[in-house]
Amino acid sequence: MVIRSLAVENIRTHNSFHHKLSPNVTLITGPNGSGKTTLLEAIAVLLRGKSFKGTDAELLRTGAEWWRIDLILDDQTRTAKYNPANPAKRKTFTIDDKTTARLPAAAAYPVVLFDPDDLRLLHGSPSRRRQFIDRFAAQINPGYNKILHRYERALQQRNRLLKTGGSMDSLFAWNVSLSEYGAQIVDARVRLIEQLNAGLNTTYNVVAQSKDLVSIHYSHTLIDHTQQKLLRELETQYERDRLLGATSVGPHRHDVLFEFNGKPAVAVASRGEVRTIILALKFLEVDIIQQLVGQPPIVLLDDVFSELDEKRQTHLATKFKDHQIIMTSASANATLDKAMVIRLR
Repeated sequence: MVIRSLAVENIRTHNSFHHKLSPNVTLITGPNGSGKTTLLEAIAVLLRGKSFKGTDAELLRTGAEWWRIDLILDDQTRTAKYNPANPAKRKTFTIDDKTTARLPAAAAYPVVLFDPDDLRLLHGSPSRRRQFIDRFAAQINPGYNKILHRYERALQQRNRLLKTGGSMDSLFAWNVSLSEYGAQIVDARVRLIEQLNAGLNTTYNVVAQSKDLVSIHYSHTLIDHTQQKLLRELETQYERDRLLGATSVGPHRHDVLFEFNGKPAVAVASRGEVRTIILALKFLEVDIIQQLVGQPPIVLLDDVFSELDEKRQTHLATKFKDHQIIMTSASANATLDKAMVIRLR
């Protein structure tokens, strides 16, 4: 799949934007606040079903009544519309002539996003690392987002009961739901981490030209009978959770851990080594998605060239050369070969 053109209306700072895109590399450049990242968001909405930064309402330009995004692809047109005045208060998708309330799972197309926040993955909060793994898992498992949503809904219900002093019996149904969906989440995360570990060390050392040992691990090892173990944890922590008014155990509290030469990477890896680990992860993300989904992902690079030195820029450009790349930068100098340049004001 190749995106031929992008058009947006009333999206964040954009009143109206329309431009053709290169099948190879498109560079969107302009000053801070000109809406470069917003255009990448718009692409993600029509390829993945939602923005990677905000809600539908947050995408709406201040003072506007509705927003619209259009993509023209090789053999297809896609449109997303949002109008908060509609009773459903939800966006709609139109692919060719068929309109739906959600992007059909079969229409979702893989996207690999690389932005400066990714370079802070190791030093950021556990929620950032969980989000990285969950977004990745959703691209290779079409039902994963639904499992996450069901888990989060059960978690909200359990927390609501805990805040009102709910008894152990009143929590039982939600404990069962959390352990059922939580087990599916943990198993999917662990499988994905195993796939990453299979290539992370080799990929890292190709980029770094080193012989370091790099690995990634899930914080909670629940080998076999995951659902029963999660249920037991929820029941064991009842008194503590009742006092806290919140659920203290489960995959919403888990973490993804990185090791560098046998020690926590966050403690021993240099800034350059951390960036090479993240770059290796992105390379693997492209490879795994293409292998499992059977489609080459579209690569969105949001102002990452300014964060990478020349050697890492070269590796990135080489790795992604066979993919459609849409990138942003405050500098028009941060470009790749065969790039079409779009300048925003």
